[in-house]
Amino acid sequence: MFDPEIGFTADYIKSPERFVGRHDLIADSIHALNNPYGVVAVYGQRGVGKSSLLAQIKELARANYTLLNTAGVVKPAQMRKYLTVHYVCDSLIEDGYGLISRLLNDQNRTTGLLRLVPGEGRELVAITDSQEREGGVDLKLIKGSITDIESSTFAKVVPGDLVQTFRNFITAIVEHQVEPRGMDGLLIVIDEFDQVKSKKGLGSLFKALTNDKVKFAICGVASDLHDLVEDHASLDRLMEQGIVLMAPMEEDELVAIITRAEQLYYNAITFTPDVKSQIAKFASGYPYIVQMIGRACIRVLNTEKVSIVDDAMLSKVISEVMSGRGIPNLERAYQRAIGNSQQRQTLLHLFAELPNDGAQARQIKLQSVREASRKEGIANVDQLLPHLMKEDGGVLRRVPSTTPLYEFIDPVLKIYIQRRLPT
Repeated sequence: MFDPEIGFTADYIKSPERFVGRHDLIADSIHALNNPYGVVAVYGQRGVGKSSLLAQIKELARANYTLLNTAGVVKPAQMRKYLTVHYVCDSLIEDGYGLISRLLNDQNRTTGLLRLVPGEGRELVAITDSQEREGGVDLKLIKGSITDIESSTFAKVVPGDLVQTFRNFITAIVEHQVEPRGMDGLLIVIDEFDQVKSKKGLGSLFKALTNDKVKFAICGVASDLHDLVEDHASLDRLMEQGIVLMAPMEEDELVAIITRAEQLYYNAITFTPDVKSQIAKFASGYPYIVQMIGRACIRVLNTEKVSIVDDAMLSKVISEVMSGRGIPNLERAYQRAIGNSQQRQTLLHLFAELPNDGAQARQIKLQSVREASRKEGIANVDQLLPHLMKEDGGVLRRVPSTTPLYEFIDPVLKIYIQRRLPT
């Protein structure tokens, strides 16, 4: 029995040994890290591997150069080394204050900010932001054993001012952790940055805090920098040498994902060359789909007790995907969108299958959908469309334009719907 997770994962790629391709972006990332000033901004559409690249940027910053060896990228003579903080945002973060509060409260012992704040030999436990941010900030410290808990105020906490407390903590980390260790700086990595509902003011804050000892790396779903950072104009010069725009992968890079999986199984499993090529074409540039198809192949391989993934096995897996059994996460999103409405299902497939009209090669004209819908006997497009755009389970969004344009929120789901047979 082979564990699918060894070769293929539904999570982002954390280990440099599993990361393949993106040689140009690796070089860009090294250049951005070696720039004493500036903010690193990684952005692109869902499913292209942004978080995976961000994880590799963090490893490079920490002087783990395994990726350079596996990718065949020449290591520069000098590489800046950083202490790192890594935080993943979620949709409950309302604004910049909420993000800073999360950073100040993060107690993760390997990635959190608090682990680096000096406390005169005492371990920092928590910062709690009181209701409506009134009454100040309470920083609790452990003194001695766990049973001997003493609560006191750390000297650099400014009651009622999260931003200044954040500034002071960063300054303290640089003075007491970065410089004494001979490191070049502190790198604060913020993933899923697009999840923060209002990013107003964060651009100017990053600019104010960035210097030769402090660098931010932000990552999120976005079409351009304005989507990622509202007041990005404040950061234009700082981002000039740190912008990493991720596009879908080339087919040879997708094939390399499968080849690397074979190596991770010590070549006890083989995908035929034709199968690798078919999977890469099926995925249309999105590594997530390759990972999911790979996992499905391993499951079938285990059932049939063989070690070669050939055309017949891939056909079986593709049939499962087309009937809705192969990729559960995408199937759930699909079912939420269509509900029990056959007309809604037909309309969704029309959106996925019609040629793109927008300047960014992924947008669909509503007029084209109307014309195709009439041929399918659907007259109530305006009544069906809101169900595909609702906040809970919606898959489409309106693109600001003089001509009504729509696009899929998740382009990976669009690829899935193109492959999924309607019932």
